[in-house]
Amino acid sequence: MKIFRNLFVATLKDLARDKMSIFWFLMFPILFIVLFGLIFSGGTDSIDVSLGVVVEDDSPAARMFVENLSQVPGFTIIQGTKEVELAALEKGERSLVLVLPEEIATVGSAAGITIPVYYDAAQQTTNHILLSVISEVFDESERHILQRPRLFNINAQPVQTEPLKNIDFLLPGILGMALMQLGLFGSLRLVSLREKKILKSLGATPLPRTHLILSEVAVRLLMAVVQTVLIILIGRLAFGVTVIGSWWTVLGVVLLGAATFVSIGYMLVSFAKTEESGMGIIQVVQFPMMFLSGIFFPLNALPGFLRPVVRAIPLSYLGDLLRNVMTGEPSEFGISTSILVLGIWLVVSLTAAIRFWRWE
Repeated sequence: MKIFRNLFVATLKDLARDKMSIFWFLMFPILFIVLFGLIFSGGTDSIDVSLGVVVEDDSPAARMFVENLSQVPGFTIIQGTKEVELAALEKGERSLVLVLPEEIATVGSAAGITIPVYYDAAQQTTNHILLSVISEVFDESERHILQRPRLFNINAQPVQTEPLKNIDFLLPGILGMALMQLGLFGSLRLVSLREKKILKSLGATPLPRTHLILSEVAVRLLMAVVQTVLIILIGRLAFGVTVIGSWWTVLGVVLLGAATFVSIGYMLVSFAKTEESGMGIIQVVQFPMMFLSGIFFPLNALPGFLRPVVRAIPLSYLGDLLRNVMTGEPSEFGISTSILVLGIWLVVSLTAAIRFWRWE
C-alpha cells in the first residue's frame, strides 16, 4: 500500500507541473460548457410549427378543424390559397401545408375524406412527429362529430418539474466528452515515460506493473471528480442547469465512465512505440466516438445503418447513463445494459493493458 501511495503522490505532482495537461483536462471542458451554455441556455425542446391551411369550402366543419389545429401548443395557423401556401413551403416558410377539401362539409355522412398534406421530404423526423399530431387532431374531431366516446385515456404523470432546456441536454454530453478525453489522452503520459526510458529504469526495480497502472488510474479518477464538480457547478450557477438525480449516483456513473476510458486509453497506448503514434491511435478512436455516440444530439437522429456502430461505442452508454441520472431522460439502452457494457469494456481493456504492458 505504501508503494501505491508514493506512486500516486508522485504521479499527481508530475501532472500538476504540466500546465498544458491541466489546461486540456480542466480548462478546456470549462470553456466548452461556457460556449455551449451561451449558445443554448435559453432554448427548450418545445415545437414551433408554421402550418399553412388551405380551406376550399368555408363550412362549419372546416372552421372546427382549423380551430382544433390552432389549439395545439406551438402551432401557428396561416390560411391562404393553395398556390401561395405551397410556394411558402418551398421557401421554407411553412412546416406543413394542409388542404381541407370541399368534402369536409359532408363529414359524418361520407364514407371517407382524404386530407392532402404537403411537407418537406428532407425533414423526415420532424414531419413524422407533426403528422402524428395532426392525425390525432383529426381523430379527436371525428370522435366529437360522431359522438363516439374515447375508449382509452392517458393519465400523464410528469416526474420532471421543469422543462428540459437544450443546455440541460448538452451538459451530460459535455461531461461524457471530458471523461473520454481525460482517459484517452491522459494515457499518452505513459508513452512519454517509455520514450524517455523512465519506465525502463522502473522495470529494473521490483515495482509491480499493476501498482504503476493502478496509481495512474487513481490520479485520473481524482481529476474526473474535479472535472465533474467544475462542469456541474458552472452549468448550475451560470446557466441554471438542474441535476435531478442524486450526487452519489452521478459520482458513481462518473467514476465508472472515467475508469473505463482510462483503461481503454492505456490499452491503446500499449501498442504505441512513440508519443506521435500513440496520438494517432487515440485520435482514430476518439473521433468517431465524439460524433457517433449521441452526446450532442439524440441517437434517433442518426441513420439506421449506423446503429450497430453506435451500440459498439462505450461513450454512447456513458452519455446515456449521465443524461438519465442528471436530467431524468429515459435511457436509450436501459440502465442495466449501459452499466454492464461499460463494466465489460473496463475489465477487458484493463486486463489487456496489464497483459500487453511494455517497460520499453
